[in-house]
Amino acid sequence: MQTYIVVMILMVVGGTLFETLHKGSAKYFFDNWRKSKSKGSQQVGAGKLVSLAIQTGLADVLTSAEFCTARRRIAHLMTMYGFVVYVATTAIMVFGYPTPDSPTPAFLPQLWWLGGLLVCIGGYWFWFFIRVDVSAEGNSPFRIVRADLFILSLLASVTAGLIWAYLQARGSSMTDVFLGLYLIATTVLFGSVPWSKFSHMFFKPAAAFEKRVSDANGSRSNLPEPADKPKLYGSTRELPRHY
Repeated sequence: MQTYIVVMILMVVGGTLFETLHKGSAKYFFDNWRKSKSKGSQQVGAGKLVSLAIQTGLADVLTSAEFCTARRRIAHLMTMYGFVVYVATTAIMVFGYPTPDSPTPAFLPQLWWLGGLLVCIGGYWFWFFIRVDVSAEGNSPFRIVRADLFILSLLASVTAGLIWAYLQARGSSMTDVFLGLYLIATTVLFGSVPWSKFSHMFFKPAAAFEKRVSDANGSRSNLPEPADKPKLYGSTRELPRHY
């Protein structure tokens, strides 16, 4: 299991680097940064940059303040923090307490269960009720496109893991079956980084920080200044439920 986790970490790192080179994400980010700096009407000092970085970390990363609806924000935070706890406790238990000679503290499996349940609650809530093509466009929640690879493999991995843990605790004959499903789904989750939205968790903070800097230096990503107009037209008038 230790070897497996190391391989999964390498797959995430390798997949992210491959996607960065293949799609030119880093080149785009730095080019955009230079353009924003050159077109800005004012300079942003080092102190301001640090302040903007802290704001990005607190608002855009830790609290997901960019989401426009409360339920989407809550679902995202549940999934994100659940996944962090779930992965962290998995690594601690596998590397820190690998044998019966070093019994695992009781709170670690409990945290593992809590993290997995948070992922399932937030993930299934998002999948069946919050997705734009479901809630706003009226498509079936069972309609699947390639962009859904990340969330589906995440839910499959965590769900299979929780079922496996439950069956193992009960001594079920199906334990090995769900262990196999758990490993397959987890391999798909971490091995599909170049083709899923997994790596966006690394790019998103950088993009949010660049946006704050462009607003601070006056370039505003080449967008016009905001205008104070009453919210009377378009999607601001009513919820987009026209199906």
